[in-house]
Amino acid sequence: MPRTIVWLVAILAAGAGGCGYNTMVELHEHVDAAWAQVENQLQRRSDLIPNLLEVAKGYAKHEREIFEHVADARARLVGANTREEKIEAASELNSALARLLAIAERYPDLKANEQFARLSDELAGTENRLATERRRYNEAVREYNAYIKKIPQRFVARAFGFSEEKYFEAAKGAEAVPRVQF
Repeated sequence: MPRTIVWLVAILAAGAGGCGYNTMVELHEHVDAAWAQVENQLQRRSDLIPNLLEVAKGYAKHEREIFEHVADARARLVGANTREEKIEAASELNSALARLLAIAERYPDLKANEQFARLSDELAGTENRLATERRRYNEAVREYNAYIKKIPQRFVARAFGFSEEKYFEAAKGAEAVPRVQF
């Protein structure tokens, strides 16, 4: 009887090794790690925004609505709990930041301000890093989602509760150039 149990366990272990469970775990961890990098860049951007807003406020006091929109969007991003909420909040913040930077075009003194220029450059660098991390996250999601949809992994994924991950997509209307009216 004990030998039968040992053989049965060995056979099950060999069969489970070929079912793809370990690969699913590895791919899901890759998705989580890629998401953590996106969150790092979102946090960096979120940390830069208050400084950028303070400098811009000094030059454009009457543009309060845009400053409030940026601050509200940032607060939603900081308060978001799920990936979906963070993706949505980040898209709103992208839109608000685009309008804020468009304001700088209207105020030549603001554009010439060293601190604003430095913060704008840091924000641009952060946006580039964020774009790179979003791309990496989406690649990890694509690889993971494709793997768990294949047969026989599809059945194993369902049995162990693996489900599709959401892509980080541009918000609706993101292709349009932001319009700022004065």
